[in-house]
Amino acid sequence: MLTSLYIKNYALIDELNVQFNNGLTIITGETGAGKSILLGGLSLVLGKRADLSQVKNTDEKCIIEATFDVANYNLKALFASLDLDYDVQTIIRREILPSGKSRAFINDTPATLDSLVALSSYLIDIHSQHQTQQLMQDDYQFKVIDALADNGANLELFTKQLKAFRSLQKSLEDLQTSKAEMLKEYDYNLFLTKELNEIDLESVNLEDLESQYEQLNNVETIGERLGNTRAILNTENQGVIDQLNTAKQELNKISTFGKAYDSLLERVSSVTIELDDILTELDNLEEQLSSYPQELERISAQLQIINNLLQKHASSTIEELIEIRKELESKISNTENLDDEIAEKEQEIKNLNKELNQVAAKIHNNREEVIPLLVQKLEVILSDLGMPNAKFKINLDDLGHFTSNGKDSLEFLFTANKGSNFNELKKSASGGELSRIMLAIKSILSEYMQLPSIMFDEIDTGVSGEISNKMGDIMKQMSGKMQVFTITHLPQIAAKGNTHFKVFKTDMDNTTHTQLKRLDEDERIVEIAQMLGGVNITESAMAHAKQLLN
Repeated sequence: MLTSLYIKNYALIDELNVQFNNGLTIITGETGAGKSILLGGLSLVLGKRADLSQVKNTDEKCIIEATFDVANYNLKALFASLDLDYDVQTIIRREILPSGKSRAFINDTPATLDSLVALSSYLIDIHSQHQTQQLMQDDYQFKVIDALADNGANLELFTKQLKAFRSLQKSLEDLQTSKAEMLKEYDYNLFLTKELNEIDLESVNLEDLESQYEQLNNVETIGERLGNTRAILNTENQGVIDQLNTAKQELNKISTFGKAYDSLLERVSSVTIELDDILTELDNLEEQLSSYPQELERISAQLQIINNLLQKHASSTIEELIEIRKELESKISNTENLDDEIAEKEQEIKNLNKELNQVAAKIHNNREEVIPLLVQKLEVILSDLGMPNAKFKINLDDLGHFTSNGKDSLEFLFTANKGSNFNELKKSASGGELSRIMLAIKSILSEYMQLPSIMFDEIDTGVSGEISNKMGDIMKQMSGKMQVFTITHLPQIAAKGNTHFKVFKTDMDNTTHTQLKRLDEDERIVEIAQMLGGVNITESAMAHAKQLLN
C-alpha cells in the first residue's frame, strides 16, 4: 500500500507531504483544483517520462518520493531480478534536475525507468478511462479468468516447461541446420580421409624413405665412388694402407729409443687398424650394393603420394597429416552421430510436448469451469450498477498450438440491451459501460488475488443517484482487502471513505498554488454539503451531508 507521498517543486505544488492509511481514501476538489497534478506526480515515480515543463521553479530540482508497504506482495524475487535492495518499506524517488535530466532511485539505489515500470505494476494501479482499454486485451481477460480458476501454479509450471520446450526446439533446429551444412562437406571429408588412409602414416619414416630413394636412384655413382675409395686405400705398394704399414715398420725400429717414438708408433698402428675397418666396410657396402628398379619405383611412388598430401594439406610433417586425418575423422563421426542426437532431441520434445498438453488441459478445464461463475458475478454487479440487461458470453476454444499461457483462445462477448446480439466489448460497450465493467472486474479480482493499491480517477463520471451509491459500496467492499483511492465529484461516494482529502488552490504573491488537506469530521460535512448544494451551504445540504456520513 501507498503510505506516503512527498512532492516538491512540481507543477503548482511548492511542497507537499501527505500520509495515507489503508481502506478507502477519498480525494475531492473543484474542477481544475489540481487533482490531475497529484496523479501526474505519482505517475512519475511509477515510470512515466519526465519533462522540465512539469517543474514549477526551473532553477531548483523537482522531487517526488513515494513510500510503499510491500510486506504482503511477495516481491523479494522481483527485487532480486532487478538487482535492487528489498525493503518492506520501499521508497521510490524521482528527481528532475534544472538541466532537464531526470534520475530515479529505489531504496536509495539508482534505478532505470524500466525498473520503475516493472515494479510499479505490483504497487499501484491508476485506473482511468484510458485503462478500460485493457478489457479488450487477451492478456488481461486471461488474467481475470485465471485468477478465478486458481491457475497460478499451473501457469507457472506451464511457463517453465514452455521455455524448456522452446529451447529444445531451437536446439533441434540448430542440429538440423548443422547437419545440412556438414552433409555438404561429408563426402569431401570422406574422400580426404580415404586418401590419408591409403598410406599407413604411423609407420612412415619420411627421412628413411628419402634416404632409400637417394641410394637406389644413385646406385652406379655410389658403386663407382666406393671402388675409387677402396683403390686409394688398398692399391698394392701405393695404397694408403700399404704406405701406413711401411711407416709403421720404420717407427717400430726406433720405438725402443724413447716414449715419444713408441707413442707415435701406437698412433700410426691405431690409424692403420681404423683404415682396415673402413676397407672392410667398403667391401661390405660394395657387396650389398645392387640395383632394385621395382623397389625404387615403389619408394618413388610412395614419396610422390606423401609429398602431394603434404602440399595439399599445407603441412610439413607426417605428424601434421596424422592430426589432420584425426580432425577429418572427427567431423565424419560428428556428422554420422548427428542423426542420433537429432533423434534424442525429437524424443525429448515429444515427451515435453505431452507434459505441456497435460498442463494446458488442466488450465483449460479450470478456465472452462469458472467461466459461468465469472459471467454470473459480472452480470449481478452490473445489474446493481444500472445495467440490468447486461449479458456476457465468454468463448474458450483450443487453438491447437501453444501460446504463452496455454493453448486457448478467448473471446469476451457482450450485450447491454435485451434483444441485441452479442458482440466484442469494444464494439458493444460505451465508455461509461466499460468503466462499470472494469469496476466490476476489479471488485471480483480483489476476492481472489492480492491486488496492488488502486486509484480510481473519476470512474463515476456520468453516473448519479443510486448507481453512484452502488459504485461507492463496491469500492468500500474492495477496500476491506486492499487500499483504494477514488477521485470523485459525487457526495454519495465521498461519504463512504475512511479518509477524505481535499485538493484546492490558493493565490499567494500573485502565484497559484495547489494544496492537499486531510479533512476532519466537521470539514468533511462541509465539503460534502458543498458537493450537494454548491458554495452557498444550506441547512438541508448540511443535514443531508451528515446523513450520508452516518
